[in-house]
Amino acid sequence: MVVAVSTEIRPLRRAEYDKLVELGAFEDERIELLEGALVPMSPIGTRHASAIDLLTLLLVRALGDRARIRVQNPFAASDISEPQPDLLVAPLGDYRADHPAEAYLVIEVAESSLAKDRGVKLRIYAERGVPEYWVVNVVARQVEVFRAPEGGTYRESRTFELGDTISLGAFPDVSIALSKII
Repeated sequence: MVVAVSTEIRPLRRAEYDKLVELGAFEDERIELLEGALVPMSPIGTRHASAIDLLTLLLVRALGDRARIRVQNPFAASDISEPQPDLLVAPLGDYRADHPAEAYLVIEVAESSLAKDRGVKLRIYAERGVPEYWVVNVVARQVEVFRAPEGGTYRESRTFELGDTISLGAFPDVSIALSKII
């Protein structure tokens, strides 16, 4: 008997992934759901961890009760994507029943994950309509800022260097000096 094998692959849906997580299926794995596939997450080095710590401190102090700062927690980006960005600035809300599906700002810190952060994750965040996305490149000591999402990309991008200061699009009164995070 010959069985035909389909070349079509059905993506894992976010609801299915969340149920598997709840059941402990991925207990000892660092993975995230990107475009229906389980993708390993990069290990966190010291520069990566330090940048996250410093950004968290600065954002919590600056935004106070105006937004929720979520650290390495899931983002309900689509039916088939649930990335775990390093930082997410979300609207105030109760996220006990579901992960946030909206964000003012998403930040990925890249030490070894630059291709994924500039590629699939940029596309996911742009498609979701996240108005501002930062890639903190701790190796090059730069921050790439993407704004104005359109389809699967951003119309505006700018690279900030040491000595520069970045103002948050949703909170223009908040500025972060690169020298404070890298």
